[in-house]
Amino acid sequence: MTVLHLADETEAADLAAFLSRLLHYDRGAAVRLQATGTALAVFGRPPSFEVLAVRAVRLAKPYENGLDLTLDVTVSAGELLESIDEAAATAVVPSAVTGPPWAGLLPPRGGWRTEPGLPAPDALHAMVAAAVAEFRSRTQELAPERRTRAELDRIGREIWSRTVGDTNLPVRAVHAAQSLGFLRPTQTAGNPALFSSGAWLRLRTPYGSIAVRRAGLGALDVTVR
Repeated sequence: MTVLHLADETEAADLAAFLSRLLHYDRGAAVRLQATGTALAVFGRPPSFEVLAVRAVRLAKPYENGLDLTLDVTVSAGELLESIDEAAATAVVPSAVTGPPWAGLLPPRGGWRTEPGLPAPDALHAMVAAAVAEFRSRTQELAPERRTRAELDRIGREIWSRTVGDTNLPVRAVHAAQSLGFLRPTQTAGNPALFSSGAWLRLRTPYGSIAVRRAGLGALDVTVR
């Protein structure tokens, strides 16, 4: 049994909240865990957003399981959530599960450079609110015979594929960041920033980052780092 010692109770509560959000969208969600030293990354894929999401978690002491100095395993999100002891700030790593395809498709670790043109946090929140309102308005106006899954998906793709400000970042990436708790109403820990590396763009916030593959460069639309 591998026990992770989280930095404190707050870190444990934040991890539990992130896993709960993932399970809200997919009760059978799996997550990929990667730990080196005192840093743990928890990757998940909420299907409603077609994103890969990651929550960075601080550990109280460097990960070490015998002679294994790194952890890289895919597990059940539900089992990991159940194992978290917030008072003790610990979590037990569940047994490995067969990894879904997204678990092997992550953006690069390095080579990121700053990209200009990202609007201020207030503008990002307003952009997501306007997009949600537009989607609801347009779908509610559809005649009953036209309110099909295909038509709803078409409207959604049109709205969420629009770009943010003067960047190539799709609006759906900001929506995912907000819904997963990465983009918060009050950014007390710092403002979000945009970076690029090769085929990827990354929206980074103090609570998590969302990376998207540039248009036309692959079938995987969005991932998070």
